[in-house]
Amino acid sequence: MPLPWLATPLRAALASARSHALLVQGPGGVGQFELAVVLAQTWLCEDTTRAPDAWACGRCVSCRLFNSHGHPDFRLLIPDALREPLGWAPEEAEGAASETKASKAKPSREIKVDAVRAAISFAQQTSSRGRAKVVLVYPAEAVNLIASNALLKTLEEPAGQLRFVLASAAPDALLPTIRSRCQPVPLPLPLEAECLDWLQAQGVDQPEILLRGAGGRPQEALMWARDGVQAKTWAALPERLARGDATALTDWPVPRAIDALQRLCHDLLRRQCGAAASYFPDSAVPKLKHAAPLHAWSQVLKQAARHADHPLNAGLLMESLFLQGKAAITQASSKA
Repeated sequence: MPLPWLATPLRAALASARSHALLVQGPGGVGQFELAVVLAQTWLCEDTTRAPDAWACGRCVSCRLFNSHGHPDFRLLIPDALREPLGWAPEEAEGAASETKASKAKPSREIKVDAVRAAISFAQQTSSRGRAKVVLVYPAEAVNLIASNALLKTLEEPAGQLRFVLASAAPDALLPTIRSRCQPVPLPLPLEAECLDWLQAQGVDQPEILLRGAGGRPQEALMWARDGVQAKTWAALPERLARGDATALTDWPVPRAIDALQRLCHDLLRRQCGAAASYFPDSAVPKLKHAAPLHAWSQVLKQAARHADHPLNAGLLMESLFLQGKAAITQASSKA
């Protein structure tokens, strides 16, 4: 099992599956993709001695093919931009790989209609090993509208032993007709103790701080740690914002830096209302008198987030957001 907290929801999904299509749904960063992968492998597993709620054996021929990403009855639909991060890079000929590297176009973050049509063609073929044919779609909300309509017909009328597993952190973004043809598999946030044990095993220092900063999502906390985000840096952010120290997030990508400021603004508003902070230690977040300046800064951050991937000048943008944040804290703490 790739992630320890997936064992219980996986058993529940295997025991209760009644549909040819399952939709794994819940917050991102808790193992949606990993759960969907194990479900797909289990459906293809050829160990006939497994209990109905037991997952793939990992030893049979089918499992070995699956683990080598070479199973003839499995098709993965993910955006090109996610293939390498998820460890499912396409097997291309050398010439095609060179041509791709030479291209300046960024890998797509959408699942396009050509990929869906290829999966539909695959689904209509006879199963190579006679067990089943499985299509995994992740994240399902990345399927664009044209591709969604193409996928819908196959979901409505699956051929033979075809099974689907979709995974999404934003199921409301899917077409209602797609959702209605899938059996939901809820994946909630895991228990804090499980997350902390896992993060410590991955070598994360002070995991409780990063886990809280990531909203209880252990995979996101691990990604932060591997990208160089330190617990002490995160905990010190409120104080550095109050000083207008824009160097606090200098080395962070702009989208992540803006997201961090939005989480801090959220916690400042919670503290102002008398509630506990969600993402930062309570002791690090001041309790301010007025909410209006914070709401105004929140709108500025929301607007900046829309263009975070393509800032005209990242340095100037972050400095401006920090200074506006400092001014908001000053105004919100004043007596007037």
